[in-house]
Amino acid sequence: MKSEKITAMASGSRERRYDDACGTALALEFIGERWSLLIMRELVYGPRRFGEIRANLPGISANVLTQRLESLEAVGIVLRYRLPSPANVQVYDLTEWGREARPLMRDLGRWAARSPRHDPSLFMSAASAMMSLEALIDRDRAAALSASVEFHFPGEDFVATVTGGGIRVRRGVAAAPDLAFTGDTLAMRRTIYGKAPLARDGAGGTLAFAGAVDLARSFIDLFALPAKAG
Repeated sequence: MKSEKITAMASGSRERRYDDACGTALALEFIGERWSLLIMRELVYGPRRFGEIRANLPGISANVLTQRLESLEAVGIVLRYRLPSPANVQVYDLTEWGREARPLMRDLGRWAARSPRHDPSLFMSAASAMMSLEALIDRDRAAALSASVEFHFPGEDFVATVTGGGIRVRRGVAAAPDLAFTGDTLAMRRTIYGKAPLARDGAGGTLAFAGAVDLARSFIDLFALPAKAG
């Protein structure tokens, strides 16, 4: 029965085919449905429970999320499995091939941020906020900095490692971070992209931080929203 359902889902996705040999057309068959790419974004940094994915996609219904996850699973982009004890919960994750789309999502986000219609004040998930760091880092400036930076969002922790002119983000915490920021994603945007004055306690709706203030400023200076197109 399960194999029949997956086959049906895969067949359904083929009904949206463009009859075009271009790989871009095939990509749109896979992820062109509303929410699909955002679901993948939420899985970029590791497995998530159904409720965690839905909580970070305001406006999606449980039914639509279920449909999109099944479609992505049917074409080999997403897989689901059960975490071992003591967690013992079902999670969704990207397959190895699905994870290859990570730089595409990053670059697409940077491209779209140049639109005058981009509104940085809207809701932003923690995964989206961290991907923005990957998309908007100034690699020339980053070449002069090496640091391990923790981000503590409500219920989610990430480590951003700057080295060799690049940045790598993962979920979790570091053994001995050089710098740690705490707050929500709006505070993150005010601090990093809005360049609001730093405050250790997060005064003014900014990120609270622990670590050397000069390092915090140097890290923040690595990022900026791109110039608008046109």
